[in-house]
Amino acid sequence: MNIVRFMAVLEAQREGGFTVTFPDVPEAITEGDDRDAALFNAAEVLTLCLEQRIEDGDPVPAARKVKNGTWIEPSAAVQAAVLMRQTREAQGKTLADMARALHTSWPAAQRLEQPGSNPTLKQLERAAAALGKRLVVELA
Repeated sequence: MNIVRFMAVLEAQREGGFTVTFPDVPEAITEGDDRDAALFNAAEVLTLCLEQRIEDGDPVPAARKVKNGTWIEPSAAVQAAVLMRQTREAQGKTLADMARALHTSWPAAQRLEQPGSNPTLKQLERAAAALGKRLVVELA
């Protein structure tokens, strides 16, 4: 099963609270007054930074395990967009190939890889099937 998640490093601050950084997404930096707030903020900043990378057409890096790191997942919309793009690219398919397989337009296929487009579960299921995959939803 593919999961989009990245290791966050929490560093306690002398004055209180925590600073959070992501070694694989260096622009994602946040903080929190306590551990729970820092982890909540970490998911938010990770989501925003990955959305920006997608919007800019920049690659989403592979996540590495980091000593003393904590896994953080971005929003479900970002996860879906990243997984669609990574799976399509790994198979050597273009967005035009995807559009043909889905019997839709290129812009409609492109929206599947944009977190803000909010595709339906049915659209994601069809896209996954076109890539020879199956959509699995899990509550964690």
